Amino acid sequence: MRTDSSPGTLPAREHLPAGDAGTPVLDVVIPVYNEEKDLPPCVRRLHEHLARTFPYAFRITIADNASTDTTPLVAARLAAEIPEVGTVRLEQKGRGRALRTVWSASDAPVLAYMDVDLSTDLNALLPLVAPLISGHSDLAIGSRLARASRVVRGPKREFISRAYNLILRGSLQARFSDAQCGFKAIRRDVAQVLLPLVEDTGWFFDTELLVLAERAGLRIHEVPVDWVDDPDSTVHIVRTATEDLKGVWRVGKALATGSLLLDRLTRPFGDDPRDRELTGVPHGLARQLVGFCVVGGLSTLFYLVLYSAFRQAAGPQTANALALLVSAVANTAANRRLTFGVRGRGGAVRHQAQGLVVFGIGLALTSGSLAALNAAGDSPAHSTELAVLIAANLAATVLRFLLFRAWVFPDRTDTGPAPTAPVPTAPAPTAARPAPAPYAWPHQAPTHLHATETTTSATTPLRPACPHSTDPGDTR
Repeated sequence: MRTDSSPGTLPAREHLPAGDAGTPVLDVVIPVYNEEKDLPPCVRRLHEHLARTFPYAFRITIADNASTDTTPLVAARLAAEIPEVGTVRLEQKGRGRALRTVWSASDAPVLAYMDVDLSTDLNALLPLVAPLISGHSDLAIGSRLARASRVVRGPKREFISRAYNLILRGSLQARFSDAQCGFKAIRRDVAQVLLPLVEDTGWFFDTELLVLAERAGLRIHEVPVDWVDDPDSTVHIVRTATEDLKGVWRVGKALATGSLLLDRLTRPFGDDPRDRELTGVPHGLARQLVGFCVVGGLSTLFYLVLYSAFRQAAGPQTANALALLVSAVANTAANRRLTFGVRGRGGAVRHQAQGLVVFGIGLALTSGSLAALNAAGDSPAHSTELAVLIAANLAATVLRFLLFRAWVFPDRTDTGPAPTAPVPTAPAPTAARPAPAPYAWPHQAPTHLHATETTTSATTPLRPACPHSTDPGDTR
């Protein structure tokens, strides 16, 4: 998992302007490997559909993944025939590598990709990209598992797809329904700051991109699709599944340790009055109050259970001290992560030490209440003890929140000038993965991109039917 990049804060989403007629709004990437037979009819079918139905200028980019047959020549011929078609040659395989290369260099504000077999009905393409053009969403995916989807495929692929998405929900808490449908789109400003965080260059690229986007709070739009399985697909299911599980483990570990700077991908909210800043209200106060109350309620129940258990073997003061100590450690850890959003292990020991000081104050309040109760009468009922402890804990809770917010987990942005959000630009190249140079499109001289070559185009052909593909990059 890459952690060396410094993505900038995203600007608020806006509807994309119409722009010049010749400026492409949409760039559809088709990753291919050894598709010399199926590439021409499928590209022509996609071009005919876009020319007939898409209201903006568009581009189709063929990303050749180190093909060993005549696919590069076929792609170059298509680019020469059709002005809206371009081609990029990569000398290394990997769907994720192809998408990263083309998306990083494209000038179109909306970037999409689909598999060469066009298993997904093309009528879903405009609903896929419309929320990105309008500024409603950051990413969009086709879903074969939505209720309204119509899917034709064998039971083995159905089981594998559903099992994989269940694993994502259980391990990475993913809320999107279909991670691997080969039909996705992303806004370019989002891609510029999100792609440097994605490490995988193969099949897991899609999943990693979506998980990071979702954890960063970006909006993912799902489109139910009509999808027909390709029975001739040569995907190595076992090997691909193994690599995907390794990716799930790697991403889950990075998220658990807080090594990803996902807070830098925050997106300002829209024009909803509930999202506007209120003068005189500290930043994040409402969210922190809700989180603190939830954690506090659970901690109180935990504390009462512990007190009742310890009370059977010890006196009230000892039981109270032990129960409060254990629940205080758990409360500090939960508030650190859930209420105040502190990730990683840095400062954890100091936070717990400060939390114990706060615990001492709470102990003084609750112990003093118990002492006063015992002084008022001999052998008070257990229910009376619990009622006094609840009242004392309420007072201690208010004080604990104030101390947590002002001392243990202070919001540094409240005490200094607000940082200036950087202009969203492509992140600086790193030694691990050099940034590709812009590549040529129609009416430009060919240039080299990473390990790629580009070729350009002219004239529009007729629409043939699209046969089934033997692409090893078919979706599952």
